[in-house]
Amino acid sequence: METNIMNKSDFIYPRGRYYGQVKPENLVFNANLQEFAQKVSYVCSLETGGKLPPEDAYEQIKALWKQLKHSKKELHIGEDPFKSPGEDAEG
Repeated sequence: METNIMNKSDFIYPRGRYYGQVKPENLVFNANLQEFAQKVSYVCSLETGGKLPPEDAYEQIKALWKQLKHSKKELHIGEDPFKSPGEDAEG
């Protein structure tokens, strides 16, 4: 049997390579971002094909966006690691 057989999951949910700063939180967020993009693509295809009403597509994408924003907040992506919680921009 051939060892290079593609896993069905890898075909349905392809992952791109990460080129940014390698930190665990960045890798997790990148995976979440790729999953978001894949799901948005499915929702858009269903809506374009007439299988999903535009309002439902909008609500699903809005919910996916909220999940991604929550992930970013929980992983502290884009935050200054030396800034105390509640500290304003001027210090």
